[in-house]
Amino acid sequence: MAKDKTQFSCSECGGSSPKWLGKCPHCGAWNTLQEVRAESATAHRFQSLSGAQPVATLSEIVATELPRTPTGQEELDRTLGGGIVPGGVVLIGGDPGIGKSTLLLQAADSLSKQLPVLYITGEESGAQVALRARRLGLDGRQVRVLAEIQLEKILFALQTEGPAFCVIDSIQTLYSEALTSAPGSVAQVRECAAQLTRHAKSAGTSLVLVGHVTKDGALAGPRVLEHIVDTVLYFEGDTHSSFRLVRAIKNRFGAVNEIGVFAMTEKGLKGVANPSAIFLSTHGTPVPGSCVLVTLEGTRPLLVEVQALVDNGGPSPRRLSVGLERDRLAMLLAVLHRHAGVSCMDQDVFVNAVGGVRISEPAADLAVLLAIQGSLRGKALPRGFVAFGEVGLAGEVRPAPRGQERLKEAAKLGFSVAVVPKANAPKKAIEGLTIHAVERIEEAIEAVRSLA
Repeated sequence: MAKDKTQFSCSECGGSSPKWLGKCPHCGAWNTLQEVRAESATAHRFQSLSGAQPVATLSEIVATELPRTPTGQEELDRTLGGGIVPGGVVLIGGDPGIGKSTLLLQAADSLSKQLPVLYITGEESGAQVALRARRLGLDGRQVRVLAEIQLEKILFALQTEGPAFCVIDSIQTLYSEALTSAPGSVAQVRECAAQLTRHAKSAGTSLVLVGHVTKDGALAGPRVLEHIVDTVLYFEGDTHSSFRLVRAIKNRFGAVNEIGVFAMTEKGLKGVANPSAIFLSTHGTPVPGSCVLVTLEGTRPLLVEVQALVDNGGPSPRRLSVGLERDRLAMLLAVLHRHAGVSCMDQDVFVNAVGGVRISEPAADLAVLLAIQGSLRGKALPRGFVAFGEVGLAGEVRPAPRGQERLKEAAKLGFSVAVVPKANAPKKAIEGLTIHAVERIEEAIEAVRSLA
């Protein structure tokens, strides 16, 4: 009997090599080449070119707004851009046990009252899904369930059932008979996702794929998986906390970086109407090292408390940040020393964003520096104080986008004092909010000292 031919495939990029190498020649990752059976060429796997679409002029193409169907979860609809779209493919990833299956089962039960729904599970049995539905108090009378991992059987079920909304939980458990590699391999994930996406586009089915994540938090499998789908959502948050964030990283039918905030309860995930309350601490009196930031997540202004702790560090001081970029923290400390005369060279500096939120925008710079300065001096910022603005290497305070909306959100939640970049100062006064516009970091620190 002839021995099967093997090759080595990279688990990061999917590239192949005829022999094992320590470093992938395609993406440069180390120790990612795994031995797989070489795929034999099969005929008629792809459609012939005879049915290709004709070339059209862009101005002559009729473009209509696609109808959206709400999922019954307002926070999920926000991240999706208003609801599910016929033919749209959504990829949702997150840590194990964070609530992906729970949220999608709730959405499927709500959508089943107006659309035919199919829930395909490859990780659980139908009985386990039914137990979860009863635990969540869901009706489930119109939700069709299939426990299957073979792609060909799933495609047959999709053609037979004809659902308008379908959940695949999860894409890493599926396999195709056309390939000999194991479920979860790069080739299987890529092929199954491509076949399912092709069916969703042709049948007009809204498809949701659940994806596993690696230890670094990125979606497992080939990077092409994120390029195939229309929308990519990430579940964020600590599994030990009751709050979850769903963030849109890619969305062809809506805005990116939108977030939905959920609270995990006994009856499943519930949307949080006022997410700023989660990220604000409940101090009885103002404490040193705390500053409230108005950040922007997609189209939603959020108020987040930034906390800083400065302590004696000895000969090798530490710089640690949770929820903020560590490299940016080191840069801000250098700016604070050079332009404001506040030195932390021999001090440990710890910075944390309350509530487990991750802040990536540079508009958090000013709030971080004011929190550090307050902790170092032991002086608390006044009650009702809020700040935002980007700080440059020259010590200037740069404007943040959509500053008016940030200030209005702060005033609506009862904040009374704001230090903002001069370019973000409103032309018309905002009722109940005193605004101090600054151009440089030393002006901001001087304004805070005058308020103390």
